[in-house]
Amino acid sequence: MLPDEGRYATVAWEMLATGDWLTPTLNGLPFFHKPPLFYWISGAAMALTGHTALAARAGSLVGAILGAFALYLFTVRWCGPVRARRALLVLLAQPLFFLGAQFANLDTLVAGCITATILCLAHTVLCFESQQDYSKTLLLSYLLAALGVLAKGLIGFVLPAMVILLWLVLRRRWRSLWMLISLPGLLLFLMVAAPWFVVMQQRFDGFLHYFFIVQHFQRFAAGGFNNVEPFWFYPAALAVCSLPCLLWIKKLPASSYWRSADQVLTDVRLLMGLTVICIVLFFSLPQSKLIGYIMPAVPALSWLMADLSLELMGSERARRWWRISVLCSAFMALVVVGALTVNQKYSARSLGLALQQVRQNEPVYMLKEYVYDLPFYAQLKRPVKVADEWQKARQSHRDNWRTELLDAAAFNPVLAQATLLPVDAVRASLCQDSVAWLVGRSDAEKDFPFLAQAEQVAVSHGQVLWRISAQKTEALECKVAGSH
Repeated sequence: MLPDEGRYATVAWEMLATGDWLTPTLNGLPFFHKPPLFYWISGAAMALTGHTALAARAGSLVGAILGAFALYLFTVRWCGPVRARRALLVLLAQPLFFLGAQFANLDTLVAGCITATILCLAHTVLCFESQQDYSKTLLLSYLLAALGVLAKGLIGFVLPAMVILLWLVLRRRWRSLWMLISLPGLLLFLMVAAPWFVVMQQRFDGFLHYFFIVQHFQRFAAGGFNNVEPFWFYPAALAVCSLPCLLWIKKLPASSYWRSADQVLTDVRLLMGLTVICIVLFFSLPQSKLIGYIMPAVPALSWLMADLSLELMGSERARRWWRISVLCSAFMALVVVGALTVNQKYSARSLGLALQQVRQNEPVYMLKEYVYDLPFYAQLKRPVKVADEWQKARQSHRDNWRTELLDAAAFNPVLAQATLLPVDAVRASLCQDSVAWLVGRSDAEKDFPFLAQAEQVAVSHGQVLWRISAQKTEALECKVAGSH
């Protein structure tokens, strides 16, 4: 599903195709919007199981499994198997979690890492406070935080630290706070998270500034990016996506809920509530918002919905309504997945499959649009040539495929010069090739008149795949050697 799935699946594919497992690339150009963990997982899955869409989504599946079972194991240990099973069932039935687990982008992977880190830190604290051994789980917490950084950057440890810090402050557990500061843990964190960043900075001057300053702080603070939404967007979206199970939390504001006779249960309820609040508030501050960003709040909210449903299980009617609400959530998730499976207008899969017949020495051109998933489906092993009005594109501040390719071009200007072509340079470039393939919108003939004499190989959702031969000098107006 374009653009996200096509982008991230193609970057993972390029890692596998080139054998360079360190530098993420988009159309051969260094792509540093995000760290590499998703690409490593999905690329490895494609290497092991074959070039399939399921393998391309492996990073999201791993994140979902990590988050779901972290929630289950933590709840079994501190709240009992009944709450654990119910929390897991409610989580798996949530449309947002169900869809995110099979959607090839980084949100579910980092959500799984953040959830597991928070719960592992909380488990460590509760073990310390009950005088049980906690040394191994403390190190595991630092490891999970490092994986979160490799999944999507600084939020991998910033959000868990924020939640746990506030949880301990509200509980006034100062000794527990100092216990979490671990020199071995910090060394483990740096050993896992830091090497990739160090190597990329050594390879590409300016990488750290671009990754942290531009892609983290400027994007968080600026309002000029895409998907500008109001402050209340995430609370509303999370509420809508959690129906009808959300109806169980009507007693959430009651003070009695937060003062259970079981102190551990009270502590866990506070942890889950703070997790939802901190994550929603954190991502509500920037003007630019995408629904997937809120994924780390879904496991904690699912736990609260499951826990509150147990508080109301006094009648057969309530038990029946609980089953219906969970089934309705699962049904809605399945309906959305089914609809997207049937309607593939957001994918260039058919064009990509048709393009698999391209030979290794035959170039591929994309005309005034970079189709993210085309290299993945066509299994292209070298960059395509993208034709566009690049001078105009440099003046735009919108976050799109043009901006991504231009940002990447700064890290490899030599390759960028060969692959990012001005519109008026396409004809001359085609004349150098015996056979070439071109992809563009159906109205591309306005800017490229020679397409009228090219062979149409496939058409899909307004996009066309052409095959053209340089021997058609009448169409391309190529200069033939010896002619005047």
